[in-house]
Amino acid sequence: MPTTTAAQGKPDITVLTAEEREVLYALGCGLRDAEIADALSLPEYEAAERVGRVLAKLGLRDRAAAVVHAFDCGLVVPGEGPRGPLPGSSVGRRTGPVTGPSLRVSVLGPLRTTLEERPVDVGPVRQQAVLAALALSPGRSVSRGRLLENVWGREMPDGNVVPVYVYRLRKVLRLGEHPDSVIRRDRYGYGLVHGVAEVDVLCMEDLVSRSGEAERAGDLSEAVRLCDRALALFRGEPLAGLPGPFAESERLRLTRRRVALAQRKADCQLRLGRHAEAVTGLSALALEEPLNEPVAAMLMHALRRDGRRAEALAVFDRTARHLADDLGVAPGELLLQARRAALRGDDAGTGRDRTGTR
Repeated sequence: MPTTTAAQGKPDITVLTAEEREVLYALGCGLRDAEIADALSLPEYEAAERVGRVLAKLGLRDRAAAVVHAFDCGLVVPGEGPRGPLPGSSVGRRTGPVTGPSLRVSVLGPLRTTLEERPVDVGPVRQQAVLAALALSPGRSVSRGRLLENVWGREMPDGNVVPVYVYRLRKVLRLGEHPDSVIRRDRYGYGLVHGVAEVDVLCMEDLVSRSGEAERAGDLSEAVRLCDRALALFRGEPLAGLPGPFAESERLRLTRRRVALAQRKADCQLRLGRHAEAVTGLSALALEEPLNEPVAAMLMHALRRDGRRAEALAVFDRTARHLADDLGVAPGELLLQARRAALRGDDAGTGRDRTGTR
């Protein structure tokens, strides 16, 4: 059974994590699992699992009891609408008379920020890292503790450094007279106000999604065009120079995302018969990723189809040397298959089938 606070006689929700309190708030607002998943950027199955954990931790028998519980503990106020938005969700409120994205945050390279089309200096690198963490948590609030972990890791400072950095960011990013016009605060932490900021990662992911739709519809030329637009948003190493475990993990994730996107583009080009174009893109990618066997194998297939078998075999030899010298390993089956295909000179299969890029 849930505990209660002796002073107030209300159910205690301290047993819940910050993420689980978001779910309880959503239940109190009457949201279904699919709506919770959308608001918190989760798969629906994970949203359902979190609902189950909340009910179990609080000893509640069903969702109706969770609604009452959210009211009793003061998390949701009756009479403020049957379905208020989740704090920090994509349907959250905006503060101030702002129309359209006024703040642009680019992290697909060194952090770059513009406010109403003017470049903005957002301060030292850890302050930049705080902004990047907020920008890469769309529709969600990030707690002070999580920001400390994300930006400082094990070297957490004493004092109120996060509120100080947020105060400074609010000051330089203020729109008009509204101090919280860009960065809002709620009971769960800090987040960017919905609709104010345009983040290049979100633009990139939208283009990737549209490219996938075009590919599934059989419009490979459009898929290539959209991949090109998404790749053009990368300006170098993502989050270059920003400290902290969050920046490091996002740097790795986004770098892998770029490689996969370049492979998707090349796969579509090969299926269109645009072999030379695929070779050009994959050659540049292989120079950046000399130990990436799927990229090397895909380049070998593209060269073979373009009638350049000797160059394909040279790619195998170069990659094998890198693998031996840098990792002490032999080429894997993917590269060996590409080599056998080049030696035979056959043209069976597709780049997608041979390289396993999807």
